[in-house]
Amino acid sequence: MKIALFGANGHLGRVILQEALQRGHEVVAIARDPARLVLDDPKLTVVAGNAGDSASFGKAITGADVAVASLSGRRDADSAAVPRYARVLLDALPRAGVARLVWIGGAGSLEVAPGVRVIDDPNFPAAWKPEALAQADALQVFRESNGVVDWTYISPAALIEPGERSGQYRIGGDQLLVDAEGISRISIADYAVAVVDRIEKDDARRTRITVAY
Repeated sequence: MKIALFGANGHLGRVILQEALQRGHEVVAIARDPARLVLDDPKLTVVAGNAGDSASFGKAITGADVAVASLSGRRDADSAAVPRYARVLLDALPRAGVARLVWIGGAGSLEVAPGVRVIDDPNFPAAWKPEALAQADALQVFRESNGVVDWTYISPAALIEPGERSGQYRIGGDQLLVDAEGISRISIADYAVAVVDRIEKDDARRTRITVAY
């Protein structure tokens, strides 16, 4: 399978890239700074491009089976870029013949009670709030889309940190998943497993899911 990956230099994107390559998939990584992605694999092609500028990546992703977007606005201190990237991709992917998009989303918009989101907690870290709100806006962009792209928005657990790859996880919907101790967590490695599983299974189309232990 040919995967177009946006954000391969990020802390999640790099692990998703490695998981996809280990499973034998061909990956075209679109990066603003290709020199930062130092990984020697015959199945990997790295090209310069910006997710906010479709002219910079349209040719490179033509013919891909699926696009994966692991994007944020932190580099430019511009959280509003996140929903903007979503709009650009929804518009550009069909023109490149790509009908499937897997979006690496946030946990802030998950519900902890009916109508109450993780981000609504008064103890939610203020430094994380702009990015969390931007990811919630991106989810709304997808939900309001009536285009041809079959998107999947994958929210992680509340805590997503480096850790072992167990290959085990649970799938939920719009509600925060917690374990028996009331903790919502997953390793980055297992989150990457869940992402590539969704690509291979070709499921959860046009919906938001969450993955956690």
